[in-house]
Amino acid sequence: MLTVEQFIAAQKAQVAAYYDLGHKALASVEKIAELNLQASKVSLADNARDVQALLSVKDVQELLALQSGVFQPMAEKAVSYSRHLYDIVSSVSSDFSKTAEAQAAAAQKQFVAAVDSAVKSAPQGSEAAVSAVQNAISTASAAMESVQKAVKQATEVAEANFNALTATAVVPAAKASKTAKA
Repeated sequence: MLTVEQFIAAQKAQVAAYYDLGHKALASVEKIAELNLQASKVSLADNARDVQALLSVKDVQELLALQSGVFQPMAEKAVSYSRHLYDIVSSVSSDFSKTAEAQAAAAQKQFVAAVDSAVKSAPQGSEAAVSAVQNAISTASAAMESVQKAVKQATEVAEANFNALTATAVVPAAKASKTAKA
């Protein structure tokens, strides 16, 4: 069984982990706010420049050239913004996952230690029940590991899809830009 000192130590570790996650969450919010502020400044400057250029257009050819010159950088900036945002969210998500895995591993270790302690003091003739409990624990551990592997694989697939999407998002804008210039 858990001693009072072990219980208190476990509680302190959990509180420290939660505060650490809170700090990481706030840091990611701060990074997102900085990213949004930077994107807003760039957008405002770009819009001012584009409006000035639009006001100086003298014919349709200049308008088409201006239009094509605006869309390509806009698409590239949108992809860049999405990439930065994804990196921030991915980083904090990874931190949360690692902490959750560590907490689950610690809880599982404590549970196994408690079961082992109970097994040692089990009465004669309870070997079948002890074996059943140990099998259940090992099955649950295996299931937890396979779920963690599946989540990691799904995360990797989602990241690969996101990377492929961002890589191809700029291509149509570039083609449209070249078509409009021609």
